[in-house]
Amino acid sequence: MKRNAWWIVCTCLTVYVLFALSPSVYAMHIMEGFLPWHWALVWWLLFLPFFFVGLRTMTRIVKQQPEMKMLLALATAFTFVLSALKIPSVTGSSSHPTGTGLGALLFGPFVMTVIGTAVLMFQALLLAHGGLTTLGANAFSMAVISPFVAYVSFVACQKLRISMRLSVFVAAMFANLATYVMTSIQLALAFPDATGGVWGAFLKFASIFAVTQIPLAITEGLLTVVVWNFLHTYTKQELSILQQKGASAK
Repeated sequence: MKRNAWWIVCTCLTVYVLFALSPSVYAMHIMEGFLPWHWALVWWLLFLPFFFVGLRTMTRIVKQQPEMKMLLALATAFTFVLSALKIPSVTGSSSHPTGTGLGALLFGPFVMTVIGTAVLMFQALLLAHGGLTTLGANAFSMAVISPFVAYVSFVACQKLRISMRLSVFVAAMFANLATYVMTSIQLALAFPDATGGVWGAFLKFASIFAVTQIPLAITEGLLTVVVWNFLHTYTKQELSILQQKGASAK
């Protein structure tokens, strides 16, 4: 398992080096100082409870199942690489894959909140993608809403007896789209339209994002299915343990 896991990590890092490094200063998440301070504070307060629950959940997994550390690293690398592939979409933000669907399906949405936040903080500090004051907003959209949408979508598909591959595709695609619906809401609340108000601003932001985000969401869904199939081929034992733990938790 370890050899194949390191192969995935190396592949992710290679993709990042080749395609993610960009000198464009506009290619980032909601950037530092872009949100009014009161809205930045609101999103921090909404985000933090999910983060602390995620920390407890991750700590428990690592203590009880130390063999899962490699899968946690893979989920982190997958999220980091995909979320760093940025396409400028609107002033102060960008469109990019999120990579949160895979981790949410492997470990649950709360653990993915911690992973997504770590990725966003690393990018804000070292890559100038996003900021610290806006970390709460960025994390709420990408590390809270996105993983929960992925998890709920996957569970719903499985209850409808949809195939595993299609369920993974739908979960990853909706997780990606949910991030940018939430980001559009955040920007609309902070900068309502002069005539259309919050709703008018939301439609404008969402329409701008949709041009690049819909094909990105479909692509991310397909890529997540490929990685999921690979993991199910080479890490059956670890995934069976996670599924048993998930079933017992229910």
